[in-house]
Amino acid sequence: MLKQILLPVIFVILGAGFWISPNFKEIAAGVSIFLFGMTFLEDGFRTFTGGVLEKILAKTTNKLWKAISFGVVSTTLMQSSSLVSVITISFLSSGLIGLAAGIGIIFGANLGTTTGAWLIAGFGLKVKISAYAMPMLVFGIILVFQRSKNLKGIGYILAGLGLLFLGIHYMKEGFESFRETIDLAQFAVDGYAGLFLFAGVGIAATVIMQSSHATLVIIITALSVGQITYDNALALAIGANIGTTITAIIGSLSANYQGKRLAGAHLIFNLTTGVIAILLISQFIWLVDEISNNVGIAADNYTLKLAVFHTLFNMVGVLVMAPFVTKLVQILERAIPAPMDSIVETRYLNQSVTEFPETLLIAVRNETLHLFNNANKIIAHGISIHKSTINSDVDLDETIQGSKELIVEDIDAQYAVSIKSLHSAITDFSGNANTEMNSDFANKFYELRRASLRIVQAVKDTKHLKKNVTAYIASDNDAMRREYNNIRINIARILRLISKLERGDANVDVHDLDENKLSAKEGRNATLRNIDQMIRTKAITPEMATSLMNDLSYSKSIIRDLTRAGKILFNANAITLPDGSGIVELSDDEIAALSEIKDV
Repeated sequence: MLKQILLPVIFVILGAGFWISPNFKEIAAGVSIFLFGMTFLEDGFRTFTGGVLEKILAKTTNKLWKAISFGVVSTTLMQSSSLVSVITISFLSSGLIGLAAGIGIIFGANLGTTTGAWLIAGFGLKVKISAYAMPMLVFGIILVFQRSKNLKGIGYILAGLGLLFLGIHYMKEGFESFRETIDLAQFAVDGYAGLFLFAGVGIAATVIMQSSHATLVIIITALSVGQITYDNALALAIGANIGTTITAIIGSLSANYQGKRLAGAHLIFNLTTGVIAILLISQFIWLVDEISNNVGIAADNYTLKLAVFHTLFNMVGVLVMAPFVTKLVQILERAIPAPMDSIVETRYLNQSVTEFPETLLIAVRNETLHLFNNANKIIAHGISIHKSTINSDVDLDETIQGSKELIVEDIDAQYAVSIKSLHSAITDFSGNANTEMNSDFANKFYELRRASLRIVQAVKDTKHLKKNVTAYIASDNDAMRREYNNIRINIARILRLISKLERGDANVDVHDLDENKLSAKEGRNATLRNIDQMIRTKAITPEMATSLMNDLSYSKSIIRDLTRAGKILFNANAITLPDGSGIVELSDDEIAALSEIKDV
């Protein structure tokens, strides 16, 4: 509803401006070119995200000061806190970084965006930047049409910078010409009334343009030609800082609960910073004057003094909020709780993670782990073992051989509500991954799809196994009870190994999966060799032998599928590709199994 109203209002305002003054067209064109340049710049930086951001984030966000530094540096380089916010929400939603790290990046991004004010006030208004814009545009557009991904990315960045410079030039020229028609400075409002009024204007302008950077450029260019007063420019800058949170809020609408938490943190930080700046405005103005005198900024150089103010109040906001990040995380976790361990909803697959191949890959992997955790419980209960036993360090042989407890589990019902929807979502996301991504990413998506299929098939085999496990777990037939307990032990061991790998247990590694599989195979073979002996001694009947052989086959499939899924999920790079493999294709058996699963 708001969007339907907002667009006509913007058109009416622009139409009125064009009618009042032809020079307003130059300002509006400058803003449009500037915003278009930011879009080009963001597209250019996105080109270089393949794998690099994941590695950088892993090393630079494990401590708060590192996360803040990453936010400052990335925003300074990209000149877009909006892009940094979108990247952070995407990586947080996929589970690559934690909420505290995400909050630190947002704090840093707010500080990093102040460099834009310095560049514009210190450089953009001092030289004829349109002279730099033209060559950047020419070379940039030539590179955009090249086939090489890297050259294309450089082209977008150059063209984006050229459009930014050209937009600033037109805005400056427009405001200078606009004075001949209307002097906006006559609408200046003093005191706190002006502070609140122009802060509101700054919020509105940033919400409309979706860019505090663009709002700051307008403020600085208008201030440079005297169209607004210094005091009102300070209020506009405060409003722009608050208004930029709308980008994070919009970005979080398609994100999961973590993305919404981050948007809440962004809003709290910027509101707190804005309130501090408004309440202490007189002290900030005095401090800006003192700093300006000490570093040689002229008393009437209001554009540079605005840059000092913008940096100062954002820095104060970071210093005030940083000690309370842990508390802020706790508040947000209570206010926006994680979904219950339920069944039907995915945790990591959402639109925000599709921004980058690495976040999509991490999200699909984490969702596959979510699928395994649900399957872990179903499989454990299907062979009458508590999940808490699997996740503990108790001796499995002793516990299982000594227990006759029967756990009632409707595997069909649990499959329908906690497995099928997740598997379908994983298949959909991995199958509809960006077709332009490189073959390495494509292979990894196929491998994850195979892993999820293996997990689902293990659940289906457990359903067939459960009937006889239930029958013989407390049987008076010692031989059958012993053999079925051995089957349960072998399955429990693989479940425990994968759970330990997921928790990062240093005492296990992916090679233990193969060793466990071999041990289980030796146990099955020993049982198969002894079946004839058990029949001859009448320890079991031929019918029991048939059931046992069938169930040994089911247990073999369960252990094989879980082992292969575990190896895909937990190798050194999280996802292993076969040596020399191209895009992995599903086998005929797997395709048939997938069709069967979809029909359930």
